[in-house]
Amino acid sequence: MQNSFEVEHRLGYRILRWILAVALASGVVVSAIQVILDAQRVSRGLDSDAKQTIAMVKDAATQAVFSIDAELAQQVVDGLFAKEAVHMARIVHPDGDPLGDRSRPLQETAFRPVTDPIFDADRLYREPLFREGNPEDVYGFLDVHYDTAAAARTWLDRAAVTFASGMATALILGMVLFYVFHLLLTRPLLRIVNSVRQVDPAHPDDRLVTTPSGHQSDELGLWVNATNNLLVAIGDSQKRHREAEDRVSRLSRYDQLTGLPSRDTFMELLVRDIEDAARRNAQLSLIVCGIDDFKSVNEQCGFRSGDLILQTVADRLTNKLDNARFTIARLGSDQFVVVQKGLRDGFQAADTAERILACVNEPMLVEDQNISISATLGVALYPSDTSKADRLLQSAEQTMTLAKQNGHNHFQFYVASIDQEIRDRKQLEKDLSQALGNHQFHLVYQPQINLESKRVIGAEALLRWEHPTRGSVPPDFFIPVAEANGSIVEIGQWVLDQACWQAARWASDGSPLRIAVNLSAVQLRQESIVDDILDTLRRHKIPAGRLELEVTETSFMTNLSDAVAKLHRLNKAGISIAVDDFGTGYSSLTYLKQMPVQHLKIDKQFIRDLLVNEEDTRIANTIIDLGKSLNLSVVAEGVETAEQEYYLSQRGCKLAQGYFFSKPLPPREFETFVKGFHEQIVENNL
Repeated sequence: MQNSFEVEHRLGYRILRWILAVALASGVVVSAIQVILDAQRVSRGLDSDAKQTIAMVKDAATQAVFSIDAELAQQVVDGLFAKEAVHMARIVHPDGDPLGDRSRPLQETAFRPVTDPIFDADRLYREPLFREGNPEDVYGFLDVHYDTAAAARTWLDRAAVTFASGMATALILGMVLFYVFHLLLTRPLLRIVNSVRQVDPAHPDDRLVTTPSGHQSDELGLWVNATNNLLVAIGDSQKRHREAEDRVSRLSRYDQLTGLPSRDTFMELLVRDIEDAARRNAQLSLIVCGIDDFKSVNEQCGFRSGDLILQTVADRLTNKLDNARFTIARLGSDQFVVVQKGLRDGFQAADTAERILACVNEPMLVEDQNISISATLGVALYPSDTSKADRLLQSAEQTMTLAKQNGHNHFQFYVASIDQEIRDRKQLEKDLSQALGNHQFHLVYQPQINLESKRVIGAEALLRWEHPTRGSVPPDFFIPVAEANGSIVEIGQWVLDQACWQAARWASDGSPLRIAVNLSAVQLRQESIVDDILDTLRRHKIPAGRLELEVTETSFMTNLSDAVAKLHRLNKAGISIAVDDFGTGYSSLTYLKQMPVQHLKIDKQFIRDLLVNEEDTRIANTIIDLGKSLNLSVVAEGVETAEQEYYLSQRGCKLAQGYFFSKPLPPREFETFVKGFHEQIVENNL
């Protein structure tokens, strides 16, 4: 287990403790020696001072004892007390009788218990008194007692200073040594430790240990270089080990020929994809691709060419399909599998299937041979077909096998009804792409009536498609397809051009009617839509006020700021803007305030049950009141009865259109209707 990197574990602090301990011990020893030597010097000083003092009075003391002069002896003794250190003095005869003596008490100090054992409380000095030249005849003795307190006090003061200076010197020297050690050893080591801690064990050679500055050539630098060499060697070893593991894993988990995931690996990925789709409440498709007659290709071109073909197909699938949204694998032999995530609907899966077919169908050059192959696909959908990974793959494989029995180079869905719907949709897209060029579209016009004046004031241009085999295709069926594949842009421009041409013709015949044209959300997103519309008006020489563009609520809610800007440009040019199918979307007053709208069109689903369904009646009334409050004209669509027409007129609805007045009509029938409608109004007024 790795030790925690705490303060007490750091080498610098251990060195500091040892340095301070050794420094203090050395200071104590050195100071003690100095104090002892000083004590000896003080002791010798006391002895020397006593000898000098005695020498000064020896002759007088000898004369006093020789002549038995007590007065002189006392004078000598009193003279000795001029020395502060003299505690007691006396001159005695050889038999011990004092001739003169004097004493004073010892000084009382707090440090005597310390100094008396060293210097004694007092010291006795005895000097024999004899005449010069005759030392054998001793006449008496001079005894002097020295009090050691004064000398001891001086010594003790010096000892304290010596100890304090010694300790301070030891501490300063210890700190200096510690700082030197810190600069030269512990700090570089700490930096090395921090650098080592940042080394990634999984990739030790990615970030090597940094050599401390100034230590490139000393022992620390050599150690760091040796450590880095070891890390590089370990990193190389780990890299080779990982590469070996990757090779083993790739051999077991990936197809050796194509590099794609193997069947087992793909099943793991598919399970994860399904779990992710379940969390997101999303759909996905699984497409099994089988190359047609691959056995014959191998027999004709050789197995080497067959392997190259499989590799080419794998490369094409990988390059054509975005890896973020697709999972691609090889199931074995000539079969590949593609999972598409984030699927919107089955039509998107069909588009992907067509891309795969086109990808496989491209001729390929294999060993100097141009080879063309095809494939058949089976498609299964999650969760509509099944929610289990193994069942989903099984369904797609079975569908692909079944599809091959019915021909080559096509795809088939697992559920027959969905497969037929997809095929019908794809055929409709194909027919729709040719309808404009084959002149299968035409316009019909539904009159718009002013409920106050009872006159036709305009017409809504409606697109119709006459299919050569299907017959009349409802707009609600083919318009969403055109919007989904983008062909509505070209179709919408054709509708606008035809409607403007018709409006110009009516104006030249004396009927300057306003023409209303639906503007798709896809068209509104085009950068050039404003210029295209204005160019069309100029080309047909129609005043902008005679054109009304109808937009649905959803068309401007997808990108509100862009739609508002474009519609403002169109409105500023004089074109009227109407919100079609109002009440079926998510419009709010905020949106309406931003939009340059002049008309609100009540959707026909609210008019159909007007006066029958209380809720629809309430909604219609609300829209009419909203239009009044915003100073907008309200147009009612789908008016079919006189009661509806009367009620709307009384409620303040200005405009209406519907079968009660007329169904959408071709141009000539529309002209006839307008003429007859106005004549009938005149007759009724008469």
